[in-house]
Amino acid sequence: MKNIVAVTSKKQLASFIDFPHELYKEDPNYVPELFIAQKDLLTTHPFHKHSSLQCFLLFDGDQIIGRIAAILNNSHNTMNNASDGFFGFFDCINDQASADLLMDTAINWLKEKGVQNKIMGPVNFSTNESCGLLIEGFDSPPVVMMPYNASYYPALLEGTGLKKQVDLIAWRFTGDNYDDRSVKLMDRLEDRLKRSNITIRKINMKNFKQEANSLREVYNKAWDKNTGFVPLNDEEFDYQAKDLKLVLDPDFCLVAEHEGKLVGFGAAIPDMNQIQIKIKKGRLFPTGIFKLLFGKKKVTGIRILLLGVVDGYRKLGIEACIYGGIIKAYRAKGLKYAEAGWTLEHNDLVNNAIIAIKGDPYKKYRIYEKTI
Repeated sequence: MKNIVAVTSKKQLASFIDFPHELYKEDPNYVPELFIAQKDLLTTHPFHKHSSLQCFLLFDGDQIIGRIAAILNNSHNTMNNASDGFFGFFDCINDQASADLLMDTAINWLKEKGVQNKIMGPVNFSTNESCGLLIEGFDSPPVVMMPYNASYYPALLEGTGLKKQVDLIAWRFTGDNYDDRSVKLMDRLEDRLKRSNITIRKINMKNFKQEANSLREVYNKAWDKNTGFVPLNDEEFDYQAKDLKLVLDPDFCLVAEHEGKLVGFGAAIPDMNQIQIKIKKGRLFPTGIFKLLFGKKKVTGIRILLLGVVDGYRKLGIEACIYGGIIKAYRAKGLKYAEAGWTLEHNDLVNNAIIAIKGDPYKKYRIYEKTI
């Protein structure tokens, strides 16, 4: 008999985090999330100071067969004058009745919290964190901080009545689709920007705190028109910047300045999933920590996870120059691939910049919505 249980104890939370490991144990492309990071996200992340969520486990007898989190993001609702809810951390066996029960439970919790409009997801708090359901590109593992799911998930979610809200694109660069001519065009474009007193430079890691303050302002301005975007408050940005600093290579974090003022930036990080895929159940101890520490130098790819330019400086070629600069750096270091993403399917400005340097749209993710 199926039974839904609200997660309220540490033991239940551990089961919630661990369920995907069992579900995907035969899937060679599955990458386990680090347990300590997931626990932190679900309990101590600054999100919890202004918003709330409830995790649920679905049992069939004493066996876990699904999970979901109902998420009330008050920042989203305040910013958009909305009454929306979200769902995230969705995992389920290939059974429509089980997916229906999970979704109904999340919707009912949100309604009890006063949500009256719609439910959206999967997002794990907001689009500032992991979000989207993989709908194309199941033949390879996800890169760092990107979601992964079984190929039957889209049918399950659509079976619950969810409809497409927007698609997200992940782009791949390899030695096969790298084009020197395209990057040389970026060099000429950068020279043109310099004549307008706009320069592209590496982030100053010795002055990271001050740089981060400027990046926060650019981040919230550059993404404010994006679908589903919710600005990060100071504590949330600092939380993410602290983790980013641990793995950031200044060659892969470029900023655009106009007369000393930051107007755009892009950042890439090593694809640590190359290491995490080998860490059993995402546990750092007793051996996972050594795999993580000693494996970093062997990583052969990066993910360009951030790129934004503030309004008034778009359509000048800054986006293309930042992308081109990061791609040149990854080639110079002898890396094998770079992923750029995700990008919104209708963000022609950024997508065209990626296409110009021969990016391949090799994975697609979807955010769904449903009126409740």
